[in-house]
Amino acid sequence: MPSQPSKTLETFPNPAPERDFHIHMEIPEFTCLCPKTGQPDFATLLLDYIPEKLCVELKSLKLYMWSFRDQGCFHEAVTNRILDDLVKATRPRYMRLTAKFYVRGGIFTNVVAEHRKKGWQPAPRVDLTTFASQSNTRG
Repeated sequence: MPSQPSKTLETFPNPAPERDFHIHMEIPEFTCLCPKTGQPDFATLLLDYIPEKLCVELKSLKLYMWSFRDQGCFHEAVTNRILDDLVKATRPRYMRLTAKFYVRGGIFTNVVAEHRKKGWQPAPRVDLTTFASQSNTRG
């Protein structure tokens, strides 16, 4: 039986809950409908998150994204709804969803929505390129 769109987001246990690690996903085929004209809107979604106890399962994420194909949605509303649904399913330490909608009427629209678990702070970033360039200058 072929897959069908679904609003169900499945999860699996974080394999390393003791560590902050970054998951990055690119979803280049997101579509929904303009609520004013009914014409299709196309976007690339960028999902970045640091899981707590759960990670989102990819097939369910694909079917969830597919479920918006025939829905009329304003860009701002659909981006925030997707983020809310993903946060509800996974309860991450941090999550950012960037929706890069393709041009419509000469205007590109990018919507960025974020969630941060109360009290969570990221560890300071380590820039390894600085260390590499310094070690190459030493004799």
